[in-house]
Amino acid sequence: MDTSDPEISFDSIGNCNHCSEFIEKRSLFNYRGAESDLLFKQEIARIKKEGQGKSYDAIIGLSGGIDSSYVAHLCQKAGLRLLAVHLDNGWNSEEAVQNIRNIARKLKIDYESYVLDWEEFKDLQVAFLKAAVPEADTPTDIAILAALHKVASNYGVKNIISGGNFATEGILPGAWHYNAKDLRYFNHIQKTFGTKPLKHFPKFGFLKEMYYKIFRGIKMTYLLNHVLFIKEEAISFLEKELDWKYYGGKHYESLYTGFIQSYYLFTKFGIDYRRATLSSQICTGETTRDEALLILETLPFSDDKVLAEKKYIAKKLGLTLEALELIFASPAHWYTDYPNDKKRLNFIYNSYRKIFKKEKLASF
Repeated sequence: MDTSDPEISFDSIGNCNHCSEFIEKRSLFNYRGAESDLLFKQEIARIKKEGQGKSYDAIIGLSGGIDSSYVAHLCQKAGLRLLAVHLDNGWNSEEAVQNIRNIARKLKIDYESYVLDWEEFKDLQVAFLKAAVPEADTPTDIAILAALHKVASNYGVKNIISGGNFATEGILPGAWHYNAKDLRYFNHIQKTFGTKPLKHFPKFGFLKEMYYKIFRGIKMTYLLNHVLFIKEEAISFLEKELDWKYYGGKHYESLYTGFIQSYYLFTKFGIDYRRATLSSQICTGETTRDEALLILETLPFSDDKVLAEKKYIAKKLGLTLEALELIFASPAHWYTDYPNDKKRLNFIYNSYRKIFKKEKLASF
């Protein structure tokens, strides 16, 4: 990690706050052999018990990516009755679409697609680009949360299985991707830079989250934290057993997300998302600092693909390439440049964690 995170700090021996926090707190969620195996079994038993009398034991978000595909396999192997839900925001890669179909067919998982209103969503994405903040993909993040909780509530299901995990995602600076659930921040950007009212877009702020958690009893469950999760081995298994195909880069199951994280963030903010992933893997022992630094000597995007990606994105967003380039070239901003509810939300979430200690770090 480096000062591309404007909020980073270093201790007297040069360790940054992210690694220190990971080692002190998040490492508790790393795979620990028999102890983790037991926790996995206990979680599966709990989910099955809470699913009794329901059509499904759990809802699982399925993107066609590595993490969600592999955790779907683990759940099916453990005997969970799953409903896979995919948020269709119009940016799926062909590989991701086929992966979703293959996963659902081969694992015999029921599947639903939650389709967004494209005109509203397109306008919202352009608004976040015009705001010139790193959170260009917040519209997708917030819609995923809203869709999964809505479907879970409709079926009376208490558990949403996420592919999120600390092994590869334990480190992620807040300044790189500010809280998607801050509706004050979200609404300000939409009203300031957007042109369409949001009549159909599914918002998901902390009040709605608390409603689902406290009154509907719905919780996010992160099963990958209880298994030995090594991405290369997971990819090999998925390709061999489930006809899964790689889509060319981290989060390129969504063409837009892949472009934002590889090119946009790097060229506009100096943010190389690989730093966070590699730092997590260093902390878990999956790679070394020297190996990570060698990887970071290369660009996070392909020069050969960038122009074609820009043209595709501009066309889908209803912009000319020149207009998109002007947006990209505008001065960079951070969430702190706009009205936000960070202090209030931090107080609420910290209070929640103290009251419901069993949720620990995995809740938010």
